[in-house]
Amino acid sequence: MLVGSCAYAISEAAPWTGSLNRQPQAAPKFYAVVGVAMVIGLALNYVGLNAVRMLFWTAVINGVLAPPLILLVVLLTSDPKVMGRWTNPPLLRGLGWVTFAVMVAAAAGMFVTS
Repeated sequence: MLVGSCAYAISEAAPWTGSLNRQPQAAPKFYAVVGVAMVIGLALNYVGLNAVRMLFWTAVINGVLAPPLILLVVLLTSDPKVMGRWTNPPLLRGLGWVTFAVMVAAAAGMFVTS
């Protein structure tokens, strides 16, 4: 599952066409990412790293990085210089700020309780 999501994320970030529905000849870069990710995953397993612990710490890092990213998204989508006439309406802007506050509180709570 992680190998597939990694390959999809990289192929979407790069201008590649790739899908597990396509043949390897039609999407060689996509399947190269699948192969490299599988080799890295196997190597991490045989080195003795705990996959569940790595997933836990990845989730922690994502939780800490989420508030600044949410802040950037709310600020950018609220700025008419950036978005033109497609800025967030007040309701969505408010929900963005509430989401930001909840994520800051969750991250702070994690640091306080750990």
